[in-house]
Amino acid sequence: MRRADRLFQITQILRNRRTVTAKQLAERLEVSERTIYRDIQDLSLSGVPVEGETGVGYMLRHSLDIPPIMFDADELESLMLGVKMITAWSGNELAKSARSALDKIEAVLPQELKKNIESSKLFVPKFVIDKKHKTNFEQLRQAINGKNEIKIIYHKLDDDQSSRVLSPLGLYYWGKVWTLVAWCQLREAFRVFRVDRIIMLELTGEKIKFIKGQSLDDYTAIQKELYQDKADWDEKQNYQT
Repeated sequence: MRRADRLFQITQILRNRRTVTAKQLAERLEVSERTIYRDIQDLSLSGVPVEGETGVGYMLRHSLDIPPIMFDADELESLMLGVKMITAWSGNELAKSARSALDKIEAVLPQELKKNIESSKLFVPKFVIDKKHKTNFEQLRQAINGKNEIKIIYHKLDDDQSSRVLSPLGLYYWGKVWTLVAWCQLREAFRVFRVDRIIMLELTGEKIKFIKGQSLDDYTAIQKELYQDKADWDEKQNYQT
């Protein structure tokens, strides 16, 4: 069981019982009592009102009620479509997480709404993307989240190959392909790479050194300025016409 899931389970147990001991929690969750002590401390630090009393156990100081999340049919279909798109076009790990999240929602849905999800006529075919693309996506996502520098061999449009060391910053989906935005050490500038043209990808073992002018926010600011200039130019041309 993941630690986040275990903390959630402890909170639910405390909500449903007047008091519970560390030993009871440890047996229920199949971990050591020392682990429970650490978990209780972390829950308390995060704001969960846990109170402990020697010889009695743990309890919540006051009711911890989470308001129910209510979805209508359209909202549920949009979530289902999102899961299908993630499953078809992203990496396997992210797809599993999306499916798991939907399973948790479905578990508390009325039967009628479950039928709406099952009868949805919105489809996202999976056969249009190869396994290499999905593998690259997952490795890049983890590198971005871990702030890890990468080395790639890239198949360019002119059929030549190029080796680059990159600071991966973000992934963009354009309806057909994913692209990687990165700071390229070779060019000392932002560069965009199609994920499906990455032949080899590995970590260099170095962490990304975030320098002013080389972040994703800097790239986004440049793009906004470029598009704004284009919009201003188009507006002038239309006015003159």
